[in-house]
Amino acid sequence: MTVAQKQRPEFRNINAFRDLPSYRLPAPGWVSILHRVSGVLMFVLLPFIIWMFDTSVSSELSFARFRAAFNAGLGFVPGWFVKLVALSLIWAYLHHFIAGVRHVWMDVSHAATTKAFGTLSAKVTLALSIALTVVLGLKLFGVY
Repeated sequence: MTVAQKQRPEFRNINAFRDLPSYRLPAPGWVSILHRVSGVLMFVLLPFIIWMFDTSVSSELSFARFRAAFNAGLGFVPGWFVKLVALSLIWAYLHHFIAGVRHVWMDVSHAATTKAFGTLSAKVTLALSIALTVVLGLKLFGVY
């Protein structure tokens, strides 16, 4: 090693309180973590998804009860909270789907394995999932 080269710091014991808050995760890292989070969220809320599907397609009366759950709530749970849970499912599905398409594209295409493409596609994934969630959330909360 020459004198002109700067020696890189070596971290042996990382202090979670001191070192991790200053660490800046790149966009592909955020997409990777959020891809896992969205998958877990959809799995954990699977009973709610099954209830929503069953209630919405069983009969006209159950569909009316389904719609009332979003307006009046479910028992002690207010309607806005049911909408918020549904919105989180909307985000989880959209992000998981878009990030999954991104991963498949990167697996199939040899040109998509560059660092520049990874960063750009991660930013597009984050922007698309958030933008589509906002649009559908505005519809869910009755803005249009």
